[in-house]
Amino acid sequence: HKWWHNQFRLLLSSCAYVLVETIRRIGLKNTQLARAQVNTIRLQLFKIGAAIVRNTRRVRILMSSSYPRQMLFAGVVAALDSG
Repeated sequence: HKWWHNQFRLLLSSCAYVLVETIRRIGLKNTQLARAQVNTIRLQLFKIGAAIVRNTRRVRILMSSSYPRQMLFAGVVAALDSG
């Protein structure tokens, strides 16, 4: 492994952590995941089965109707969209 490869992986990991921390601070405020660890947020909020449909005007995320945290996910998206 070369130094630049490791530096780039570290940069990507740092960006992902900052992104999840921002989602926790803004999107998950006053929810049951407000104090959750990054791995818990990743497992319960991000690792979901969904179909992404993209057309010329918008991107739609189609989730299973049995996804238990669907309302929480929609609330996070709304909080990040407004904030």
